[in-house]
Parts: sequence; C-alpha cells; structure tokens
Amino acid sequence: MIFFGCDKPKQAAAPLPEVAAVTIQPEHIVLTTELPGRTSAYRIAEIRPQVNGIVLKRLFREGTDVLEGQELYLIDPAPFQAAVDSAKAALAKSEANLPAIRSRAERYRGLLAEKAVSQQDYDDREAALKQAEADIEYWKAALETARINLKYTRVTAPISGRIGKSNITDGALVTAYQQLPLSTIQQIDPIYVDLPQSTTELLRLKSHLEEGRLNVNGKSQRKVLLFLKDGAEYPMTGTLQFRDVTVDPSTASVILRIVFPNPEGLLLPGMFVRARVQEGISEQAILVPQQAVSRDPKGNPSVFTVDSEGRAQQRMLKLDRAIGDRWLVASGLSGGDRVIVEGLQRIRPGSAVRVVSVESKGKAQDQAGEPVKQSPGKRDGGA
Repeated sequence: MIFFGCDKPKQAAAPLPEVAAVTIQPEHIVLTTELPGRTSAYRIAEIRPQVNGIVLKRLFREGTDVLEGQELYLIDPAPFQAAVDSAKAALAKSEANLPAIRSRAERYRGLLAEKAVSQQDYDDREAALKQAEADIEYWKAALETARINLKYTRVTAPISGRIGKSNITDGALVTAYQQLPLSTIQQIDPIYVDLPQSTTELLRLKSHLEEGRLNVNGKSQRKVLLFLKDGAEYPMTGTLQFRDVTVDPSTASVILRIVFPNPEGLLLPGMFVRARVQEGISEQAILVPQQAVSRDPKGNPSVFTVDSEGRAQQRMLKLDRAIGDRWLVASGLSGGDRVIVEGLQRIRPGSAVRVVSVESKGKAQDQAGEPVKQSPGKRDGGA
C-alpha cells in the first residue's frame, strides 16, 4: 500500500506592528511665562488748592501735556495781596521803633551801673527791647506766610504729564485742601504694567532654581515683552522693576511691576495687556511631541518608549508646560529615550515593534502617498 504524505504548509509569522519614533535629546531653551495685567501711570498728582478763594481763570487745555511748574488755575489774589501789604507795613513799623527802644535800654544799663535808676526800671527797658525784637520776627514770619499764600493763588503743576478734565470752572469757589481735586495729572512715559503672579508659580520657580533645573540669565532675565489686547506685540521691551513682598489674600498672588517706555502714548492707564516674562534658562530640557502623550482615565500622562530589545514600554510622566507643539517633561524621560509618536493604537506594553524614524516615514509618505514598510535595519537608534 502506498501512502502519499502531504506536508502541512507553515503559517507565515505575523508581521511586527510598525511604529514611528523620535529620539529624545536634551535641549537648551529659555523658559517664559505669560501673565495678564493692567497698565498704571508712572506718577499721579491730584491738583488741589492750598488757599480759599474764587477761581478767576483756568489756564490749560484739558487732555494735553503740561510741564512741571506750569500754571493751571488762577485764584483771586486781591485779599492775599492785601495781607502781604498789611504784614509788610506792620514789619516796617516794628523796625522803625526798634532803634529808639534799644538806645533807651542801653542808657538805662549805664545809669544802673551808677545807681541812678532802679533795677526794676532797667528790667522794664530790657523787656521792652526784647518785645520789640520779637515783634519784628513775628511780622517777618507773617509777611512770609502772606507771600506764600499769595503764591498759592497761582495753582501750578507739581509734575509733568497729561492732564485730564477740569472738575471746576471759572468763577467757582474753592477751599484749601478740598476733597474734590481740581484736576489730575498722570505721567505715562514711562508707564507701569502690574502683573499678578500666583504664589504657586512663585514657589515652583524658586524650587526649580534651587534644584538647578533653571539658571538665571542676568540682565536678560529682567527684559519683558508686552502684547496688547488685540494680540499685537508692543514695539518696546520693558524692565522688571520689582516683585512685591505682600500676597493679596483674595487672589493668593503677588504683583510684578514692569516699567515700559511709552514715548508715543500708545499705552494708557487701565489698559488690559499680556506680558511675557522670562523665568530662566534650562540647559537640559526634555521635550516630547504632544501627539506622543496619552492620558489614563485619571488624567495621568504617559508615553510609549522602545527599549533596547525592540519592545514597547509605557512610561508615566510628570509634565511642566506646553511649549509650542511639545510638552516640557519634568520627570519620566531622559536623553536618548526613543518615544513612539505614531502607531500607538497597534501596540500594548511589552509588545515587540518595528521602529522607523519619523523623518524616513514622512519621506516615504511624500513619495508614495501612503506609508511603506522599511527594512528591519532602517530603525531609529539602531533597534
């Protein structure tokens, strides 16, 4: 009997899933943060009268720039001029009486030595002389006060800047140091930008500096970029002046104050802006493409890497922030790791994979219009 044997055909081995990976390399980057804020005037002066009287004339145009010392209002000077004249006359009268009183006191001093007058008469003459001298000093002070009040009838600008609307008109009665200011002057060149920064960010930055993950960049650290509400970048850079030492209990934040030049008056007090503040330089920053990061149901980020044996391994990450289309990794990856960016849906932890670089995969797609398989030797990192 002849038996005809037949060999069972061998099943072809399933091809390994193909993934695209990138090799992580530490990078030198400048870390910045964008904070919202508002502009405020560099200096503000509320104009108030220092004497009582009737305003005769307003001497400025509302909404214009004024210079320090420029006259703004004229208060009726007539009663103050009269007070100056009165004090001047009283001073002259006292000075005219002084020589006679001094001569009389000197004569009584000589007569007292000869026992020709009593001690009481001499003391009276000395007292009269001192009183006359005191009267002169009193009227000198009164004359100076009258002159100061007369000067205050011309209300001048204490600072240079842009003056707002006038709260009074010609003929209005004003009182010294009244609650309502006559007007307000604001200096807007330069101008302040106040940025609230959360204490959480402040502590994180301090921790990164202490751990050596960030380096201070000297004078460049104090340079700040500004963006207007419409997204346009302000043409001039500002300088970080100081960080406040008091935390606002309602917002748990501190204020960063930036000074910006404003020669064209583009920035006005109260404007909403955004500022880009430099935190420091990271010499060995680890950045991973955002498409490579997935999250579990609890929101914890992770990536798949390819180990030395060509197997996919899951890595849990701690992310710092987004920089462009990449994540800055705080922990979980290091330089030289190969991170899978495409083909994640075809793998699971521990599965063997065939790796192609993102660059070669992109070239193949450009030439053929669809992904093509590469030879096993063409792997990223030589896996």
